Amino acid sequence: MSQRTERRGIHVDQSDLLCKKGCGYYGNAAWQGLCSKCWREEYQRVRQKQIQDDWALAEKLQREEEEAYASSHAVHSQSAPGHASLTPFSKFEEKKTNEKTRKVTTVKKFFSPSSRTASKKETQEGKTPSPSISRHASFDTDQVSKDFVEFLKNLYKPGREIHKQCRAFLVSMSNKKDLGADELSECVQDFYQSLADRLISHFKGSSESVEQVMDQVEKYIMTRLYKSVFCPETTDDEKKDLATQKRIRALHWVTIQMLCVSMDEEIPEVSENVVKAITDVIEMDSKRVPRDKLACITRCSKHIFSAIRITKNEPASADDFLPALIYIVLKANPPRLQSNIQYITRFCNPSRLMTGEDGYYFTNLCCAVAFIEKLDAQSLNLSPEEFERYMSGQASPRFSSSEGTWPDSSQGVGTAVTNPVLAQLNTNLELLSGLCSRQEAVMEAAKSLQSEFLSWTQSVQREVNDILEKYPLEIKSSKVSAIDANNVDNENLPSLIKPQVFAG
Repeated sequence: MSQRTERRGIHVDQSDLLCKKGCGYYGNAAWQGLCSKCWREEYQRVRQKQIQDDWALAEKLQREEEEAYASSHAVHSQSAPGHASLTPFSKFEEKKTNEKTRKVTTVKKFFSPSSRTASKKETQEGKTPSPSISRHASFDTDQVSKDFVEFLKNLYKPGREIHKQCRAFLVSMSNKKDLGADELSECVQDFYQSLADRLISHFKGSSESVEQVMDQVEKYIMTRLYKSVFCPETTDDEKKDLATQKRIRALHWVTIQMLCVSMDEEIPEVSENVVKAITDVIEMDSKRVPRDKLACITRCSKHIFSAIRITKNEPASADDFLPALIYIVLKANPPRLQSNIQYITRFCNPSRLMTGEDGYYFTNLCCAVAFIEKLDAQSLNLSPEEFERYMSGQASPRFSSSEGTWPDSSQGVGTAVTNPVLAQLNTNLELLSGLCSRQEAVMEAAKSLQSEFLSWTQSVQREVNDILEKYPLEIKSSKVSAIDANNVDNENLPSLIKPQVFAG
């Protein structure tokens, strides 16, 4: 009982977000907790070791085949000399090829435990885009190409060289469609690194100008490659997407209080920021450039920080942010979440993921998804039995429709956990009821004012009539006879007109 009275909540140490090798950059779960730089170094080391192992294996196979060939040379030379000289070598080549094929996935398995056995025919079903989508994608590609050329015009000679390098890289990538996702990522990252080195050394570019050029290069390259490298058939990204969506749907009953989120959605500004955060994280899937997808994550995170700040009336802390981000992801259930995370991880300019606010927010999103995958009863302050009943759908948290609340057994019988949807509905109903009362009061006041205006008009009319009866008006008109209008002088005209005399 004491375990449940103390809310555990969700907490992650900020040091857990950093690279496990202690370089100071942000790590990533897809890179075994390493940053982009350390991951590439480790990848290169393992790949180099694998190459050496493959050569050692090939030499061993060659020695074995040579020994077998030498021992059986006399027999084969007697039966069929010409044919015997070719048979051992062909068998050696076949065996060496089979062994190298068996070993070639070792590096991939070290970094990615996912299975790649799905056939192309199975994974290709349902992926053919509609003509309208294809036309839209083609228009975006053409527009990005034009923008890239316009940007490079300002760089003169370096611009022509950059454009040439990018086009050559795209041509080379068109011949590598059968490569796995890790190999494609390695090709793109190698191109980023080599081009950045050339910009720094050969073109003497400053860090800001190099970053601007690399942003445009990433936009151009990845827009052109998007269809072939996003959620490729050689990965299980789509399978992970479906599993994550199913997991989030199974957690639909999780409330904001269970996650200990410091956001009060009854405050209109907080509710508005929550809606914007959900919109931004959903919009991530519509972007094609890794940097644009990162921008959606950053905007979403800033809206979350604003909602927490408004609720607490003080700056939000990192401990407040992660539970709130988990809550937003659960409410949004973003489409193809795992595929988008993998796409950013594989093809984004690595400098953006290692440092800065983009890297920080992206690392937190990866942590949020990892927490959702392993969310348990203790992190929600529930008993294991309750958690299992909710997850299986056998039970749901009881709630009061009149108050929009759920009882919270962890806090005792008398307390309740607010259901944000029902609470907001009740708040809106109260506002409508108040508006109806105010409207009735305004209508009553308007009728009273109309009645007073009519009575005032009538009283004024009566007073005028009384005065006219008491003091009647007599109008005496003066007649001008025998006046020739042609002979009347304008100067004498006023003297001919006598004023009216009022009696009394």
